[in-house]
Amino acid sequence: MKNIFFISVFLLSCLLSAQSKKDYLTKNRFNLESSNFNFPEKNFKIIGFGAYHGSVKTEIVEHKLLKSLTKDGIIKYYLPETDFSLGHYFNKFLKTGDTTLLKDLVIHSGTRVPQERTIETFNKWKTLKALNDTLKEANKLKVVGIDLLVTYKYTIKHLLELVESKDKFKSPLNSLKQIIELDTTDYSIRYESYSKKTLKAFVNDYEKNAKNYIILDENKTIIDHLINNIKVTFTDFSRKREPTIYNNYISLNDLYDFKNNAQFLRFGFSHIEKSREGKDDYPYFFTLLIENNIYKREDVISIIGYLTKSRVLWDELYDNEGHYKNYTTEGGFGIGDYEKEYFRGIDNLKASKLSSITLFKLNSKNTPYSDGFPDLIDVIMEDEASNSNAVKGMSTTEFIDYAILISNSKASKPIFEKQ
Repeated sequence: MKNIFFISVFLLSCLLSAQSKKDYLTKNRFNLESSNFNFPEKNFKIIGFGAYHGSVKTEIVEHKLLKSLTKDGIIKYYLPETDFSLGHYFNKFLKTGDTTLLKDLVIHSGTRVPQERTIETFNKWKTLKALNDTLKEANKLKVVGIDLLVTYKYTIKHLLELVESKDKFKSPLNSLKQIIELDTTDYSIRYESYSKKTLKAFVNDYEKNAKNYIILDENKTIIDHLINNIKVTFTDFSRKREPTIYNNYISLNDLYDFKNNAQFLRFGFSHIEKSREGKDDYPYFFTLLIENNIYKREDVISIIGYLTKSRVLWDELYDNEGHYKNYTTEGGFGIGDYEKEYFRGIDNLKASKLSSITLFKLNSKNTPYSDGFPDLIDVIMEDEASNSNAVKGMSTTEFIDYAILISNSKASKPIFEKQ
């Protein structure tokens, strides 16, 4: 009898908690499809948006957020999930509108996350340019890449813009020029590619014989930054991505004064969690910013997008010669709302949505999302290990501040498809 009593009390408390969360969500929700949507917070240092890769409406959501946040000049920098040199050339696209350049940037930037190597990502950047063109010069967004190097191509191009050799014939810089001119090599950072070997020769010569290179004083900081990032890829960098993102952000503060110029960051959602999933777990970027006292917790805003009744791009398919031929999509496993893999508490979002893209503010005063239950963080999985034990006893608001429910989204299409 005693066990039955405790089980009944537990079930009742769960029911009341779910009900209070639904009530809370109906009072703290915003329709992103509304033409007069305004993001509810303006005072922060950095705001991050993350969601499952490869979904059409994810890009629409990002545009809605950026449109609101740029309207009053709230954010100054846009930090996509890419490296410094790719960011440099994305800025060139925003100025020139060169879509040939843009397509190549999307292809190379998407090397790390092929689900972002899509027509939708390509169109996202075109839409971002159109938005940027409407802003006053002082309010225009500048792209800054803080990620670990993705591929070498645009890093090499960037170096060639900034460095000249006094020796026109023997310098390793000449070999780098040939790589870019021919543009037939593999730019992979993941094995001993020809481009990696050539960069090693250049870095070695540059560090031993800096006097043989011509660099303008204003470019020295950027060159040092590029060299440091290149050297990371000469090591086993399998566990260095997050520290590299953090270190890049800190070092680039001297150039961009991040602490006084708010940024919008678009990364996969694990990078923008504000706490570790478990005491000994790998700390991601936003967690590092808070743990190292770079910003107060309230100055870091995290928004995660959740999918329901949607599909995502899953795999690009290639023939035996390496030519692209087709792609696959996924609408069950891989979207976080599937009977064998789902986020705890996602049903409350589904019951409270206003439209196919609804924003929920989770960090209001007296929020039930600080109740010691990891709704929207704990992934319930039937056949595989999940993070349930790691986040047990933790609250949603320890990790994120906002949730966006994205409904009925189609899967993105690879950029190699005909447009």
